[in-house]
Amino acid sequence: RDAQESRGLGDVYKRQAKTRRICYMEKKNIDWANIGFGYIKTDKRFVSNYKEGAWDDGVLTEDDKVVISECAGVLQYAQTCFEGLKAYTTEQGKIVTFRPDLNGERMENSCKKLMMPVFPKEKFVDAVLKTVEANAAYVPPYGSGATLYIRPYMFGSNPVIGVKPATEYQFRIFTTPVGPYFKGGAKPLTIRVSDVDRAAPHGTGDIKAGLNYAMSLFNIVDAHEHGYDENMYLDPATRTYVEETGGANFIFVTKDGKVVTPKSGSILPSITRRSLLTVAKDYFGLEVEERPVAKAELKDMAECGLCGTAAVISPVGKIVDHGTEFIYPKNPSVLGYTLLPEKYRSRRIQLYQYRDNKHRQCKYGKHNGSHNHIKYSFCPKPRAAFYQDVVIFPDLFCPHFIGKVCPLS
Repeated sequence: RDAQESRGLGDVYKRQAKTRRICYMEKKNIDWANIGFGYIKTDKRFVSNYKEGAWDDGVLTEDDKVVISECAGVLQYAQTCFEGLKAYTTEQGKIVTFRPDLNGERMENSCKKLMMPVFPKEKFVDAVLKTVEANAAYVPPYGSGATLYIRPYMFGSNPVIGVKPATEYQFRIFTTPVGPYFKGGAKPLTIRVSDVDRAAPHGTGDIKAGLNYAMSLFNIVDAHEHGYDENMYLDPATRTYVEETGGANFIFVTKDGKVVTPKSGSILPSITRRSLLTVAKDYFGLEVEERPVAKAELKDMAECGLCGTAAVISPVGKIVDHGTEFIYPKNPSVLGYTLLPEKYRSRRIQLYQYRDNKHRQCKYGKHNGSHNHIKYSFCPKPRAAFYQDVVIFPDLFCPHFIGKVCPLS
């Protein structure tokens, strides 16, 4: 399915790969294991401007300052949206990224709903690759537990005093190396059911608009002050169904072994969640459901976790609903443990993608008409610092890569 969806872009990225090569520079002298999830200025960022109905070609610049009018649309009426994705160093020392085409599509949807000009997906992916390539020295080394976070964003830049869309915009991408999103790494989280709504019914909850996150700031600070890691937001219409947290999607495992994620028109569609469900269904053969999840079902769930670009896969150990506690397995601290057969619990599971570029065909046969094939490999050695028992590089097909390496996605 993914192969068919991506095939139109595949030839573009394959041609890019023939002409683009990374100059593998020495990594920066950074304490990768202790950097936390914060901003570290890197060398280059991408900037493109929209004027008179068209985007320019964009440039890479060392200037990290944004200069706009005091009356810019973003400052007056919060006309801005953004994305988030990551780049990784593989065990072979190559740099890869994960499904930037889907981030491009999601940003297109955000722009349409905010009356902003679409930055085309093809240009979006190319800009991501150029920015990562220019900051290759900041991509954390393999096994460090850190990654290079990539932040594309767009905002109205010309003066706007009346309530209306801007006519000029700026699209930018910066990068910063980051560690775990939650303090303490992959430990079970404690979450409270929120009394505050994240988004309005039929509003902007399904897009990555800056205003959605501004609305959640008071609530997340309040949660931290009361000893909670995050908030569980309920549906704003009836407040009886689970939606998401301020920055991640929920994923549940039922007592009868189903993988369930909440479905709602005000939930941001997570790219990580989409891939996890694909792996669970198509590779592990698990029953998967995307449906409304009632708050009343929390007592019946065997496991709960958060997933997203920043949160990765973070297990939830406790949900507190106004004094009522729902406790989920805390040991081991990895989502999906109850679903794994006993013989695999002490091993690492990794997906490998095989490609024979010389002959343009898969060594193991064709898959959905493409020249790519996924194969399982069980390995007793750790393959990454942060998934402990299960390491999954998910999804079916991805032609996006830097240098000559296709990411395992």
